[in-house]
Amino acid sequence: MYGFSRFYKYPLPLLLLSLWLVAVFLLSDQPADSQYAAISNKEKYQSTLLAKRMPSTLTENVRKTVLENGLTVLTKEVHTAPVVTVQVWYEVGSRNEEPGVNGIAHQLEHMMFKGTLNRPIQFGRLFSALGSDSNAFTSYDQTAYYGTVERNKLKALLVLEADRMQNSQIEPEQLASEKRVVISELQGYENSPEYRLNRAVMQVAFPNNPYGLPVGGTKADVEKFEVEQVQKYYRNFYSPDNAVLVIVGDFQTANTLETIKEVFGKLPKKVRSEELGVRSKNIFTPSTSLSTPIVLREPGAGRLLQVVYPLPDANQPDVPALDVMDYIFTEGRNSTLYQALVESGLANEVTASVTSLRESGWYEVLVTAGSKQDLKKIDSVLSSAIANVAEKGVTSEEVERAKTQLTADVILSNRDITSQAMRLGNDQTTAGDYRYTDHYLAAVRLVKPTDVVAVINKYLRKEARTVGFFEPTQKRITGIGDKPDSAQTTENFSFSASVIPSEVGKYLPPVDLATDAIARVLPQEFKFTNGLRILLLPDHSTPTVTLSGHIQAGTEFDPDDQAGLAAFVAENLLNGTKSKDVLTIAKVLAERGASLNFEVYREGVHIEGDSLAGDLPIILEILADVVKNSTFPAKELELHRQQTLTDLQLELDEPSEVARRIFVQSIYPKKHPLHNFPTEKSLQQIQRQDVINFKAKHYRPDTTVLALVGDFDLDKVRSLIKNEFGNWEVSGQAPTLKYPTVSMPKKIVSVNPVLPGKTQAVTYMGYTGINRYDPRFHAALVLNQILGGDTLSSRLGAEVRDRQGLSYGIYSSFQAGKNAGTFLIEMQTSPEDSTKAIASTRQMLQQIHQQGVTALEVETAKRTLISNYNVSLANPEELTDRILMNEVYGLDKVELHSLTDKIQKVTLKQVNQAARELLHPDQIVVVTAGPSVLTEKSIR
Repeated sequence: MYGFSRFYKYPLPLLLLSLWLVAVFLLSDQPADSQYAAISNKEKYQSTLLAKRMPSTLTENVRKTVLENGLTVLTKEVHTAPVVTVQVWYEVGSRNEEPGVNGIAHQLEHMMFKGTLNRPIQFGRLFSALGSDSNAFTSYDQTAYYGTVERNKLKALLVLEADRMQNSQIEPEQLASEKRVVISELQGYENSPEYRLNRAVMQVAFPNNPYGLPVGGTKADVEKFEVEQVQKYYRNFYSPDNAVLVIVGDFQTANTLETIKEVFGKLPKKVRSEELGVRSKNIFTPSTSLSTPIVLREPGAGRLLQVVYPLPDANQPDVPALDVMDYIFTEGRNSTLYQALVESGLANEVTASVTSLRESGWYEVLVTAGSKQDLKKIDSVLSSAIANVAEKGVTSEEVERAKTQLTADVILSNRDITSQAMRLGNDQTTAGDYRYTDHYLAAVRLVKPTDVVAVINKYLRKEARTVGFFEPTQKRITGIGDKPDSAQTTENFSFSASVIPSEVGKYLPPVDLATDAIARVLPQEFKFTNGLRILLLPDHSTPTVTLSGHIQAGTEFDPDDQAGLAAFVAENLLNGTKSKDVLTIAKVLAERGASLNFEVYREGVHIEGDSLAGDLPIILEILADVVKNSTFPAKELELHRQQTLTDLQLELDEPSEVARRIFVQSIYPKKHPLHNFPTEKSLQQIQRQDVINFKAKHYRPDTTVLALVGDFDLDKVRSLIKNEFGNWEVSGQAPTLKYPTVSMPKKIVSVNPVLPGKTQAVTYMGYTGINRYDPRFHAALVLNQILGGDTLSSRLGAEVRDRQGLSYGIYSSFQAGKNAGTFLIEMQTSPEDSTKAIASTRQMLQQIHQQGVTALEVETAKRTLISNYNVSLANPEELTDRILMNEVYGLDKVELHSLTDKIQKVTLKQVNQAARELLHPDQIVVVTAGPSVLTEKSIR
């Protein structure tokens, strides 16, 4: 949960991808990446289809109401599922800060979960009890809090948000604890060379201005925050007249507005004292920047180039043309900078983004250099490529393709209600108008080639940019592949029970805990004669289609000496077929704003596709072509090998990846299907013929499942799939694997790999667990929710994170696959806190193992799991994946809705039995990766 947010690529915070790997931890059951809340406008959509299939505007049925106390309320009824999202956006962010108080808005965001005068309880526990998928983020222009729940809990969420808008407690002891958490969070960001380079570049690009400050703040400033400072920020900025309340989902507007007036209308406008921090002025200036690059020479694994050009604010008329320009430069294999930098082998990756904020903006290009490539040369080629486009211009075809890609994503990113509300809140607080995206799309449709050239010449001048180089120094990593040490911990920390389940019911707003009946519509299942299985679920709520697929060709089939082979196959499928080369395939998808991706994991290859409804035939045609006819051109394979080798270097510079590798290899012995990971040696040994042979052996219709949810006619799509895949031939039996039995560790196994230059430690703890078919599976779900399924309301979260302030995020999970399972606890800590956090975690495991949990905890966990599951089914991507994996696991299709019934039937006795059988605090592998200080603090 928490975390500051800063947009990269997309303006919608729910798109959970960011350049800087900024970790935000949801209040549900898993970590997610931070979101960047600026209007960067890298979106897609097809205007012709929009006109035919969508309302005339995205905000056609949005109602804006302003209460007497100044609260702006935006409501939008969407009746596709019985869920609703409630979001409160405050118009305060890092823009309202200055050096000395940098990060105070982010710190205040953390404190808003600490309880109120009326409810002196961690609010994360209240949200969890409601089954709310809740989170918060801080950005440049705003701080936002959001939760999505079943519709009968709407008023309860409103009551909680109104309470903390006026009555939040900011106490010295709690601030001290939460400052440690924030510092741990910032240390996680500092682990990333991209983050460190960006911070240095932005400080120079925007000197003496809040937009040049890191949104999350600095450790030096956070350490100095006093209670009075944070309280004053709260009084100044958290009031109804400085907030926007957004509600989207299944509700009746008239009744809900009456409830809002009842709950929020009594909150007074606040009389503000002098404003702390500063408000930036329009900072777009075409003045000359540094003539020489900023150079960071620090520990790391890859060379980086970052270029930042100042731009105007979100409401300036040049923004649509700038976004079209950006897509022409960097979107897809056919883009200008990809061709100039990546195809040439100079770069491993190039990404870019237009960021448009309330008072300014910037264009940001990040290049990850190829192996042994010189950053000065890359910078020269980058500048030449931009200058060449400015001189020669762009074609109408390029502009139209970029406009289609840009606008297609507006539909694709508005398929769930949380995303729709995010767009409204962001538009209102950043641009001052919730209809901003409507106006923006209309302007995008009018962009001409001459407009693109004009903005390049106006803004992308060489003298206006700020350039940064990251040159890595130390690369040595110790501990990878070393034999683990075995020892028993000697630390003993007294445990103070901080979770009292009865408090949750005491402070929870009144709510009808009976969940709404969910429409039990099931997918239609078909199986072709060649063994291909498809599951189809029509959904006409938006003119889009979501495709999810699985092929039994995962890394479990990698030969011992060729780890990475399965990924080589999956990631090169789109690089050419018998009838289409790589650029043709990329162009066909780009012209429709559609996406098709393949990602390998242990037990299979996951297929992901999104398109507008009218373009489904294209998606299916390309999918069928690449799985049947891919040719793996030698040139593309070699380019991919070099990119993968560079990616490997970067991964082995990340504590989380190093900890994960050693953790898995410490649990599963050599020759086990889960033991191998790619290495430089194994990747170099993969030859083209190996790729061809693996694909021919493992890509088969009888091990393939496709699931589609969206706006289509069932019979037509079934016929379409049959035409495309019906001639996919199969011979012989599909390859199978037998997973050997793996014993538990006999005692504690501790490993502490050291990564130079890191500031945060990442710990993985666990051992082998249950698979999906274990009769204890549903009891384990409930047990895990109580133990560590939520970083605030769980036992681990409440003790290790919230009370002791030792970790930014701590989670547990039973990762139950088809053939194997792993029990895992993951946490991020300051290095000096790792030993204590590990000991406290083990003590919690011991306590639950011996004493069990309470009946009230079980009932609360069951409600949370069921509500979260019902909310997830309202998201088409999650729904499609759930349908798919039920089939992959061989579960009946009614499992889609019977899962909640099975969770509801779990008893206290079953959960406590699972705790005795599945929690083993004295037989556990503990891997902590991070800075060298860990070697002094390791468990020995």
